[in-house]
Amino acid sequence: MPERQGRIEINTRIRENAEHLAAALEDHMHKVFAPDARKELRLFTAGETADLLGISTSFLRKLHFEEKLPEVESTAGGRRLYHASDVQAIRDILESNAKTKGTYLRGRRGDDPVQVLSFLNFKGGSGKTTSAVHTSQWLALRGYKVLVVDIDPQASLTTLFGYRPEVDFLESGTIYDAIRYDDPLPLSDVIQKTFFTGIDLAPGGLLLQEFEHETPQALRTNVQPPFFTRLATVLQTVEQDYDVIIFDCPPQLGYLTMSALCASTGVLITIVPNMLDVASMSQFLQMSADLLDVVSDAGADMQFDFMRFLINRHEPNDGPQQQVVAFLRQLFGDDVMVAPMLKSTAISDAGLTQQTIFEVERSQFHRNTYDRAVDSLNLVCQEVEQLLQTAWRR
Repeated sequence: MPERQGRIEINTRIRENAEHLAAALEDHMHKVFAPDARKELRLFTAGETADLLGISTSFLRKLHFEEKLPEVESTAGGRRLYHASDVQAIRDILESNAKTKGTYLRGRRGDDPVQVLSFLNFKGGSGKTTSAVHTSQWLALRGYKVLVVDIDPQASLTTLFGYRPEVDFLESGTIYDAIRYDDPLPLSDVIQKTFFTGIDLAPGGLLLQEFEHETPQALRTNVQPPFFTRLATVLQTVEQDYDVIIFDCPPQLGYLTMSALCASTGVLITIVPNMLDVASMSQFLQMSADLLDVVSDAGADMQFDFMRFLINRHEPNDGPQQQVVAFLRQLFGDDVMVAPMLKSTAISDAGLTQQTIFEVERSQFHRNTYDRAVDSLNLVCQEVEQLLQTAWRR
């Protein structure tokens, strides 16, 4: 049969497209983060710093006037500007003088267990990575020591921290290298410092897909530890250094996601309030339950401190969305978080330059647009923090 005109070799075309896209993204990164393609966190005003510390702006000024705080950068007009490291240094000073321990440093104390949170959903586009990165940054700005673990082969979370997964970890490795079955690396060798004070990263990358391919063979040959405890096992080697560990899971229910669930103390399932997403989530929950029954029977610990549904990309003026939200609240009650994450052009536009709302300057957006996004994020993250504090019995 003669070959039809215009047909393409799909493997060749996909490879060409991948190479062109990788080159374009590399060029984009250098333009946005020139000259060294590395990010820097923006400075915070006195008002923002006071909010992060949980004190009044006037009290912050008083501390500076009494020379109880180190000097910080200032504008030509004398307005103080604070690096994230300045905020943490001030927090340490306030805590050292606080009458009640833990007033300003609200992380682990004594025998408190590390809190491990998984952000997950079966469906892509639910805002899972956006929620994970903003929550981790919010907690870090409040003084928590955070490790983010990117177990999504697409490595979007890793990219948001300014790394290029396909080239930056050829020597040091990714989280895959710490959980692989053949000669794994210590997790401490894989963890990277980030530009964001208080956050370390266990990066992801395409090789994570190998874990999905290798696990069936490992199950047949009874390689130990089994797949569902491998993340928990490696986390135990570093957990003393962190208050909170956050997983960004792939949008599929595979061995990686199940391993993260078995390592977690809390789960946040992101859901966009429309019926197609809700229907998809129904399938996800049923499949999760069935598969987790299997790993539970194999000896996995299924005890969690909490599980919550996080309404994402919420539009309060959208009537059908409101109906879906009401349906979910009626169905799941208190398991649905009170505060939804609003759909925001500020967060979306920041993402165009691979940044978060905490990294972009407020002046780049309409004031109300920026403040609305930050207020929504604050409410969500305050609720997450309360879940952590409750798990620590506070």
